[in-house]
Amino acid sequence: MQSGSLVRDPALAPEGHRKIDWAARHSPVLNAVRDKYLKDGSFEGLGVGVSLPIEAKTAYLTVVLAEAGADVAVASPGPFFIQDDVAAALAERGVTVYASSQNPPEEADRDLERVLDRALDGRPAVLIDDRAGLVRLAHTTRRNLLEGIRGASEETTSGVARYKAMEREGVLEFPTIAANDARCKYLFDNRYGTGQSTLTAIMQNTNLMVGGKRLVVLGYGWCGKGIARYAAGLGARVTVCEIDPVRGLEAYADGFDVLPALEAAEIGEVFVTATGSRGVLAGEHFERMRDGAILANAGGVDVEIDTASLAESASEIQEVRRNVEEFVLGDGRRLYLVGRGMVVNLTAGDGHPVEIMDLTFAIQALCAYHLAKEHAGMSPAVHLLPAEIDDEVARIKLDAVGMGVDSTTPEQEAFLRSWRA
Repeated sequence: MQSGSLVRDPALAPEGHRKIDWAARHSPVLNAVRDKYLKDGSFEGLGVGVSLPIEAKTAYLTVVLAEAGADVAVASPGPFFIQDDVAAALAERGVTVYASSQNPPEEADRDLERVLDRALDGRPAVLIDDRAGLVRLAHTTRRNLLEGIRGASEETTSGVARYKAMEREGVLEFPTIAANDARCKYLFDNRYGTGQSTLTAIMQNTNLMVGGKRLVVLGYGWCGKGIARYAAGLGARVTVCEIDPVRGLEAYADGFDVLPALEAAEIGEVFVTATGSRGVLAGEHFERMRDGAILANAGGVDVEIDTASLAESASEIQEVRRNVEEFVLGDGRRLYLVGRGMVVNLTAGDGHPVEIMDLTFAIQALCAYHLAKEHAGMSPAVHLLPAEIDDEVARIKLDAVGMGVDSTTPEQEAFLRSWRA
């Protein structure tokens, strides 16, 4: 057990090791990045603080960084995103872990503070963040550690939005990389990863069909596009709700109905939020929903569904299946909430497929590597990952699956550069 780790039960480690080993075997891109870049000594003497859901793919990323020489400390954004067997196994592999699914939600910030304290214990560090949790605390309760932070990379759309808000206000103290905005992240993780894993979680936990049902997707960003696409592929009749008229038009052109949320509330049988905003489904929507409607959140914040309002309007609440709560309303209608209204594919499932997170965590590893080497020349602002790194990750993946792309000829390059041609 890594010194200082706080996990629920070390005896759970054997099953966690099996999960991590499975992820490792299906992560050719991260393995290639490890072999080509991470062994050059850039992580020696460096701390890495990680805030991510504690499951097998995250665990393997942290193991790779630890094997590259970093002193890695990890915690989860909350207890509902923790697999205790994986946390126990990770603590046996040289990573300091502060994670127990039995911790009360209000303890989450304390564990993130422990990560910062450990990662920056007498050494510089880089951060791999989720929803800006570590960066927020570094700028508030752990400002004494700011000088040692070389930079941070962010996993989520909502976290990047917070970084940009800090930059606008002039309070961001170190460089950050919007890992979420890398093409090899959002085009695959947000779209295909969220699409598949969200529908998988809903189906596994309800044991109900998607085909034939009216499924309402609130938000048509990359996550919403993926959910709508996978739902349609399973035979659902999909309706999209949006506040952006261009995205609404895009959803229409993609073959989906587009309605205001209050109208969609009257016809939907399954509702999935994917907006990154709060109160997207609230009391006025619950009042219009049909008996038996299923609610789930796939977005990056846990307040997209107003669960407090839902609870207040219910005369009875009970868990009717694992991860499924029934809310009996005053008029007898029943609404079903999957995964507590939090990110459903993590609170009620295993998260994104391994091959998808292989891309994402290759990007995250390269973000940490870039910050370790280039931080001195980076301003305290939100940066994009250099395009050539994105391209290389894609090439590695194509090579791993036996595919490839063409290159332009010198004549083609000259033609594309010239305005006279």
